[in-house]
Amino acid sequence: MSEKKVTILVPNYKTPEITTICLRLLRKFTNHDLADVVVIDNDSRDASVEYLRKLNWIQLIERDCVPGESGVQAHSRALDLALEKVKTPYVLSIHTDTFVKRHDWLEVLIAQFEDEAVAGVGSWKLESKNALRRAGIKFEQSCKYLLHKLFGYKRYNPHRLDKKAQYLRSHCAMYRTDVIRSLGTHFGDGDDTAGKQMHHKMLQAGFKMKFLPSEFLGKYVDHLNHATSILNPELRRGSKNSQKDQKLIQRKMRGINAMQILQDKSIDS
Repeated sequence: MSEKKVTILVPNYKTPEITTICLRLLRKFTNHDLADVVVIDNDSRDASVEYLRKLNWIQLIERDCVPGESGVQAHSRALDLALEKVKTPYVLSIHTDTFVKRHDWLEVLIAQFEDEAVAGVGSWKLESKNALRRAGIKFEQSCKYLLHKLFGYKRYNPHRLDKKAQYLRSHCAMYRTDVIRSLGTHFGDGDDTAGKQMHHKMLQAGFKMKFLPSEFLGKYVDHLNHATSILNPELRRGSKNSQKDQKLIQRKMRGINAMQILQDKSIDS
């Protein structure tokens, strides 16, 4: 029986530099007496796999992708493959574009489970917005709703501001392993994004799911939203402004001193 508290699951697919940064920050800021780290590679066949094979402080699972599966399915199935091996009280999913920033980040997440009724902790969107920006989003959604009702506008997303439709996203979501086992649930379910059905099954069973405000969680963890799909266009579900997205990635990478982290190979040891 493992004496550690958390198993951290990290699916990987063709993002060598971002994967290196993610894992080096995990290595640097995580109390490894508390956590095991499992990385699941989704048949990347690139430099990221070669890098992962050299790390002796992680457990690497190399998964063969199933022909015809979507990126969403591959991600969920990778998490479920590793979930089968978890023996710790808690399991935490993150993305390779999730960057931890403080030494106490993991302890802060574990502390959220003091209430035994809480089965999951994380966030819906890990992005901070000021009051003016939030008001702008609400106004925009209201306009889209009216256009949807009057003219059948198809780009209205009813879930964006609907709290009941939100769920803990796999970029940073921690769960009680015993609750997952008792409910017989898992990350993947059809083509739903990872963790969506698991979240709702836990709610239906009477457990609490705790959403941490972006302003709070963002002090400990940063998320480079959609980096894997931006860097791998074949995974995108719809068209995106690639140039704009690339600039966003570059700006955030500068903000975490990415080049310095990439040059510091000593962190891997």
